[in-house]
Amino acid sequence: MKARFKYRIYPTLGQKYRLAKLFGCVRVVWNDSLACCQQKYKSGENKPTNSELQKLFITQAKKTEEREWLSEVSNIPLQQSLNDLNQAYQNFFKSTQGQRKGRPVKPPKFKKSRKSKQTARFTKGGFEVGQHKVYLAKIGKLKIVWSRELPTAPSSVTVIKDSAHRYFLSFVAEIQPEILPKTDNSVGIDLGISTFATFSDGTKVDALKPLKKRIKKLRKLSKSLSHKTKGSKRYEKARVRIAKFHAKLKDTLDRFST
Repeated sequence: MKARFKYRIYPTLGQKYRLAKLFGCVRVVWNDSLACCQQKYKSGENKPTNSELQKLFITQAKKTEEREWLSEVSNIPLQQSLNDLNQAYQNFFKSTQGQRKGRPVKPPKFKKSRKSKQTARFTKGGFEVGQHKVYLAKIGKLKIVWSRELPTAPSSVTVIKDSAHRYFLSFVAEIQPEILPKTDNSVGIDLGISTFATFSDGTKVDALKPLKKRIKKLRKLSKSLSHKTKGSKRYEKARVRIAKFHAKLKDTLDRFST
């Protein structure tokens, strides 16, 4: 089975600039293709195939003055972006036809601006794993912190920039599933904030003091954000401050739950 392994990376200023350009190109290719698919639907035509979209919005787009800058980044993440769009449509179609279990799947949405989480995926040929650094095509060698070893050679890697402006690499690798012994004893756990954990048998675990202090600070930061004018520099600084705090709060919850 396949599993994901996520690690923190620390790109240089030059690498951050190239990553920003890559994220922007991935977002533009996705949005241009999605707009085309929606236009075809409104006019009663069939959705273009994945190969047709790649030809229109990658190969041919690079030859136009409006999109010639697409050639400045690796072609692999652009192609993977359209593969993801195609898969999103397939999931949506199967869901509407009752061929997919679980909750109804909504149609693909346009990717948001640079302030939200941004990703780009590289497959084999577009990345190389080293002892202390990971090479990404047209980005360079990124400094990585190996918190644990990869079990096998990864088949793909996704570079991520979250809303707190942190960078990560998420690898997909094959692992052997662990078979746990059977037991008749089981309990459900619901994790929260004011009450850290509630068990299905009624037992409750209160939040630890460090967590309570962080919740108070989060409320203070949220109140400060509400007083800022949306779109201003002060608002953006406050938004990033809250995003970073949310990330730390999540890390704290993860440590307490393990």
